[in-house]
Amino acid sequence: MKVGIVARRGNDRAAALADDARDRLHESGIEVLVDEATADALDIAGHAVTRMNDADLVVSIGGDGTFLFAARGAGTTPVMGVNLGEVGFLNVTAPENALAEIDRAIEQVRTTGDPDVRTVPRLRAAGENVSLPPALNEVVVATGRGPGRGGEFAVDVDGDPFFESHADGVLVATPAGSTAYSLSEGGPLVHPDVPGLIVTDMCATDPRPPAVVDAGSEVTVRVTDAPDAVVVGDGRTRKPIEPPAELTIRVADEPMRIAGPPLDFFGALDKLD
Repeated sequence: MKVGIVARRGNDRAAALADDARDRLHESGIEVLVDEATADALDIAGHAVTRMNDADLVVSIGGDGTFLFAARGAGTTPVMGVNLGEVGFLNVTAPENALAEIDRAIEQVRTTGDPDVRTVPRLRAAGENVSLPPALNEVVVATGRGPGRGGEFAVDVDGDPFFESHADGVLVATPAGSTAYSLSEGGPLVHPDVPGLIVTDMCATDPRPPAVVDAGSEVTVRVTDAPDAVVVGDGRTRKPIEPPAELTIRVADEPMRIAGPPLDFFGALDKLD
């Protein structure tokens, strides 16, 4: 059995908890893959995050940004998020409960082949010569911001026109991403159990209220009359596109699998203040 550990870079508390978890797992005869940055801090051998999909479980220690980083390498491997005090909509496990929750998940893997998980959708964006890895929170199609910037955007949902205006961009989010970038652009809070996608314009001249559409919808985004543009997944994966360009955004075939205790969505909202 293998367990991957990815901890928040440059955080002593995260590194210490990663070391404790590594020792606990080694005592149980489990191979541990520690991400390279954390391994450097602990003076041990490290592994690329892209190797985490070889594990039976990945433990992310930090905030939602660390979770997204771990999830990108985990693929379909379940990820348990340990929350070090940030908002933590993806990181549900409290640090004081981390070792016990890891033990619980390992026992579940040993007895059933998988820990208990909740699945959340990810987004796939594709266009001519452009394809992004699945995004857990959001996909953004945008131009450069600032005076005189922006471009002409048009959005269709399942072939029906929804939005057309000069704007800085368009953001399509999952319910899990409704508390992240989408919220800062005026999108609604959406409970993670709601099967929908959130479509929000960004600083449009002729704005539309954000829309929550069916999770099975295909969102088409066209950008024209702009000097340049980019498509970004989860704020991490960026691909330049040359207007005029068209991208389709839909739910990816493989969801994210999150291990650990259930999310207290409304309790977590208190940390948004």
